[in-house]
Amino acid sequence: MVKVGIREFRGKLASFLETGTPVAVTRHGETIGFYVPAQTKPKTESLEALRAAATQLDAVIAAAGVTAEDLVKNFKTARRRTRRRR
Repeated sequence: MVKVGIREFRGKLASFLETGTPVAVTRHGETIGFYVPAQTKPKTESLEALRAAATQLDAVIAAAGVTAEDLVKNFKTARRRTRRRR
């Protein structure tokens, strides 16, 4: 468990929310509370749907005769054009 002061906890709240580590929040050295993150597990159905979508996407890309390098090159070109417009 990590011990942090309340100011640090508030300042770095987003990073603490992303970690899976419990945090003891202190004020003047005394523990005033705990943050215990909820452990969520991905649902099996969601993972299976994602895998099926990835397989279909691979098939579409292969049928179009496009390589991964082509996709990356096209993406970078489009991104550069978008940035120039700003």
